[in-house]
Amino acid sequence: MNVFRRLAAQWGERYRKMSIQMVLSLSFTAVAAAGMLLMSVSLLWRITAASEELVAENSQRLLAQANLNLDSYLRRMMRISDTVYYRSIKNTDLAGDDLTGDLSLLYEENRDDLVSLAVFDGEGDLVSAVPLSAMKKEAEPAGSDWFQDAARSMENLHFSTPHVQNIFDDPDYPYRWVVSLSRHVQLTRGGVTESGVLLVDMSFSGIEEVCRDVTLANGGYLYLIDGGGELIYHPRQQLIYAGLLEENNRAAAAYRDGSHREEFQGQSRQVTVKTVGYTGWKLVGVAPAGSWETSSRQLPLFGLTLLLFSIFLMAFLNYLISARISDPIRRLERSIRELENGLAGVEIAEGGCYEVQRLSHAVGSMVSTMRHLMDDIVRQEEQKRRSELEVLQAQINPHFLYNTLDSVIWMTESGQQKEAIQMVTSLARFFRISLSKGKSLIPLGDELDHARHYMNIQQIRFKNKFTAEISAAPEAGELYTLKLVLQPLLENAIYHGCASAEDDGIIRVTAYREGEDLVIDVEDNGLGMRPELAASLLDEDRPELPTGGSGIGVRNVHQRIRLTFGEGYGLTILSEPDEGTLVRVRLPALSREEADRCRQGEVL
Repeated sequence: MNVFRRLAAQWGERYRKMSIQMVLSLSFTAVAAAGMLLMSVSLLWRITAASEELVAENSQRLLAQANLNLDSYLRRMMRISDTVYYRSIKNTDLAGDDLTGDLSLLYEENRDDLVSLAVFDGEGDLVSAVPLSAMKKEAEPAGSDWFQDAARSMENLHFSTPHVQNIFDDPDYPYRWVVSLSRHVQLTRGGVTESGVLLVDMSFSGIEEVCRDVTLANGGYLYLIDGGGELIYHPRQQLIYAGLLEENNRAAAAYRDGSHREEFQGQSRQVTVKTVGYTGWKLVGVAPAGSWETSSRQLPLFGLTLLLFSIFLMAFLNYLISARISDPIRRLERSIRELENGLAGVEIAEGGCYEVQRLSHAVGSMVSTMRHLMDDIVRQEEQKRRSELEVLQAQINPHFLYNTLDSVIWMTESGQQKEAIQMVTSLARFFRISLSKGKSLIPLGDELDHARHYMNIQQIRFKNKFTAEISAAPEAGELYTLKLVLQPLLENAIYHGCASAEDDGIIRVTAYREGEDLVIDVEDNGLGMRPELAASLLDEDRPELPTGGSGIGVRNVHQRIRLTFGEGYGLTILSEPDEGTLVRVRLPALSREEADRCRQGEVL
């Protein structure tokens, strides 16, 4: 303790005798050294972490692709099993018919992936099989795991681990490795149903081919296990079976999907796991850790950063020592220059003599006022945008409601109760979907139902002068759309396209996905218009055409879409005189999750 006190007293005495220049030099040198050391350690750590994350992301991407290929392969086998069961076994009475013909056709179509197709009764006796039909003498199907799994769990498909095909004699390939897919089936014999088992032996080479070519970083590899950790595929599978090599597959079976760090046989490695759907199998990617190297761009950047940092520190120290008087003004000027460059969060430096301090304080007050004004402007613009959307969405003229209710009264007085009920029902559903619980993004199916109810009302009003066809492609069925985009377009198609036409009108609504966009076409065979007139309908300077309907014009729909999703979306109108009109609505293809995220930041 006395030693520390004596050293502190000596340094205190020296400090009192030092000049300001020496004190500043020593202080800033210490700060610079500490800063350089901290930055070096931080930068090296960040580079190492980034490299590790890059390896993890690359492994996950490769496993996702392998999982996609393997899933496609297994789905193909499942479809084959479904085809055999529902198209052949279900429609065959074994008392008079035979399954061999159907099985042979299906095998020939998929012979590159299949080894054999076989059907057994509940006792394990062979009913039909192709192309191998001669059973081995020692074969006991009823005692096999695949047979018992199918008998126990009748509702599921069962995948076995790879094994040598041991049921049928195969003179060409006596030791062929297969993966068996089995399921419980209902056989019909003389009109009476009985239990049976369908066996689909698929070639293991198909699974091996999917996994074999996947190579991970740093000499890593990929292997496949079942839910219990049994190996299905491993690039060194023979060595493992021979006891010459070990793998941590049992532990990997308990890992969740994602990347993990583990120690195995004294080696640190990164393990990435991806579960294969329907089977419980797991793809496991292994990449050795500890050998990641920084890229060729990062090392020069690291050296350049250190050099620039050192030069900056030296210049900064000389600047402080030689320009102590002018330093407050220079710092103020630097702060103002940063403000001119648009940097956020700049603090105005205050120091020096009284006049400089007052000037710095005045500039700081001005900057604070400017920031408050800018924040107010941003809030006003946001409120303006929300108000514009609310106004556009609220422009529903009651004219359509009045006409519909008049039609209901007229039909009721004239005894057309059935038509009146139909119109009132469609009107109720029409307005229920219009409300959508206050949501502006609704499922595409609801928007199409909204359009159907609207067309039902208009068909009754116009006495079926036109027909409506509304459909959606399967890939677009789960997407979401901005509500109330179709009804104004259908309204225009009726009033300006079909109502004045001599022939019966046809209005088609077709929704489909195009890349990352949802496209909805509204097409009619009405009078059409000149292309230049069609092109001008979306012009903001052109007055809106009255429709006598809901009051929401085509341009209104176009503006709502662009205000919500941006300039890349909206309407396109294509038309020719006497050829009809096509209005194409382009929206982003939003899933349910994406629509929920979009609603969190909107008030529509």
